[in-house]
Amino acid sequence: MSLGEFDLIERFFWRPAGVGPHRAVVGNGDDCAVIAPTPGMQLAVSTDTLVEGRHFLSTVDPARLGHKALAVNLSDLAACGARPVAFTLALTLPRVDEAWLAGFASGLLALADAHECELIGGDTTAGPLAIGITVMGEVPAGQALLRSRAQAGDDLWVSGTPGEARLALEAFRGSLRPPLSGEAFEAVRARMECPTPRVALGLAVQGLAHAAIDVSDGLLGDLGHILRRSRVGAAVFVDALPVSPWLAGRPRDEQLDCVLAGGDDYELLLAVPPEHRARMAALSGELGLPLTRIGRLEAEPGLRLWTGALDAGAGAPAPQPMPHRWASFDHFKS
Repeated sequence: MSLGEFDLIERFFWRPAGVGPHRAVVGNGDDCAVIAPTPGMQLAVSTDTLVEGRHFLSTVDPARLGHKALAVNLSDLAACGARPVAFTLALTLPRVDEAWLAGFASGLLALADAHECELIGGDTTAGPLAIGITVMGEVPAGQALLRSRAQAGDDLWVSGTPGEARLALEAFRGSLRPPLSGEAFEAVRARMECPTPRVALGLAVQGLAHAAIDVSDGLLGDLGHILRRSRVGAAVFVDALPVSPWLAGRPRDEQLDCVLAGGDDYELLLAVPPEHRARMAALSGELGLPLTRIGRLEAEPGLRLWTGALDAGAGAPAPQPMPHRWASFDHFKS
């Protein structure tokens, strides 16, 4: 006999005492959860929904899907500089598949435990496969990283190597010429299906960065949100962009498409005053995470792309403007 709704919750998502984090005053199993923020902290709250066929393929490993469903939400907390506390899960299932649920729950809860983020409630229902998560984190009062606080003169930094998830997607679509090797495909597939939320980086740049955003819909598109909210412009130097080893041998246009407009990377894009360059370089080593300076913010509105050196010295060729032809992902636009 198939499991019922409440049996499903108890078997796969109930955490007994001593298993996983338990910070809620009232956790999973009541009409509402009750949480008490740490004194001096504010709550940061974010929601994301993943829908089969739109955000993930039907062939994805359920453990990786569970990981990604929480990771994309933790990435929002990272962009806010918040420490994860708790989350709720709304899970819509076409049927009860116990093996699938066991894998999904293992991936979800392993990442939750790694970040001490407690599952405190949610909902299950029947329908096309969709996963909705609301995550809550804590940030010192008044210190949240926001899109609206960037300033002209700030350096632009990006973490990691954006573009790998888009490369994996194009491999799935069969559009790559030449195709990826088996090793390259598995590496970039892991980046698409199992991203790493940069929570430690978000916490570390409190007091350094003026503004931040996670790269979910494409680097240039997400940068545009900072520019609009902060009312500044930007110069991005494409030759300064970090390029993944798996992208390095690909055609240049393909590299730029993936890095500038790929999305699904969940790296952080940061606006940091130039006096913190040495600290950012040191932070890269401390976290074991590439942090690359790719441009600067400017008073003149608009986004400008340049080829050439970001810091061209005397006698070096002057940077040249480059046409901007990239658009970010949008659920409701062609």
